[in-house]
Amino acid sequence: MKKRIMCVFGTRPEAVKMAPVVHALQKSQKLEPVVVSTAQHREMLDQMIKWFQLKPAHDLDVMRHGQSLAGITARVLEGMDGLLNESKPDLLLVQGDTITVMAAALAAFYHKIPVGHVEAGLRTDNLYNPFPEEMSRRQVSQIATLHFAPTKLAVENLKRSGITENVYMTGNTVIDALLDTANRLTKTKVEPEIFGHADFDKYKVLLVTAHRRENWGEGMDGIAGALRELVETYPQIQVLYPIHKNPIVRQSIEPIFANHDRLVMVEPLDYVPFVYAMQRSFFVLTDSGGIQEEAPSLGKPVLVMRTTTERPEAMEAGAARLVGIEKQGIVTAAKELLDSPDAYGKMSKAVNPFGDGKASERIVSAIEEYLS
Repeated sequence: MKKRIMCVFGTRPEAVKMAPVVHALQKSQKLEPVVVSTAQHREMLDQMIKWFQLKPAHDLDVMRHGQSLAGITARVLEGMDGLLNESKPDLLLVQGDTITVMAAALAAFYHKIPVGHVEAGLRTDNLYNPFPEEMSRRQVSQIATLHFAPTKLAVENLKRSGITENVYMTGNTVIDALLDTANRLTKTKVEPEIFGHADFDKYKVLLVTAHRRENWGEGMDGIAGALRELVETYPQIQVLYPIHKNPIVRQSIEPIFANHDRLVMVEPLDYVPFVYAMQRSFFVLTDSGGIQEEAPSLGKPVLVMRTTTERPEAMEAGAARLVGIEKQGIVTAAKELLDSPDAYGKMSKAVNPFGDGKASERIVSAIEEYLS
């Protein structure tokens, strides 16, 4: 009889990174996945469920308008408690560092069910940046039995925390998902209308994502001001910003983008057109974690608009650069890539340190070995 692995996710990035693992589990002779969506984020998550054909067996539907961190935590914990009582899986698998990840792992601990942590060992060593992810990932590391670390540095971070047993360096599953999607894009038509009036043929398009909680307010204002200055300085560029639905993010961006034909703000993109946009962009400016891993695989330099990052491997490899959230720092770094072909070429040709597309296979093999 196959062992049952409960795979839990609640946000779009979690679904992207868990999908290759679910597919690898489906091919296993010893294991079978039970897919659970908490729907911590609803709309963007559903897009990923459809693209990757994940078919959740359970949907906790925890998202509420204006939800608080405490509210999400309580609803996920309570929902998972009832589900684990009913299903009793052999292992619970979580990915990353969201509230869903932390609360689901805690629920499994209460039921004495072992936890596997995909993308284990990321650290900034700043408890409030990123917030609340840094605490979430630390807590899960203390609960988890199996630790699937994407890089050597992540393994070393776990070691510093006193975690040395059942640690596997696997690479990051986001590269598995990205390479699969990039290959499928050759057969999938992406409608240009979803990019608004962004024109990848006419302009050098700078792709932007920024929404992190710690950047709200002054940080988002600095990002918006930097983008405006760049388009006013360089007539050959256009900025494409698939903007988060959070009104706090929008109130900083919308006034700056208003009435400028080369500042293009569109609704959040599905994963597939977003990968297409990355492929066609000149470079990427982001405060996202996952994009720091993905863009180098497509040969795109990444400017990270944060004050800290838990993915310094991209910096060390030369594929990404930490530029902060102040207007001048962002502008200076972007100008270097726009003005210097040598600087651009060096970053675009850097080797991606995050994986080779086989992380999911390694994770499934480790689970099989542990449960046997």
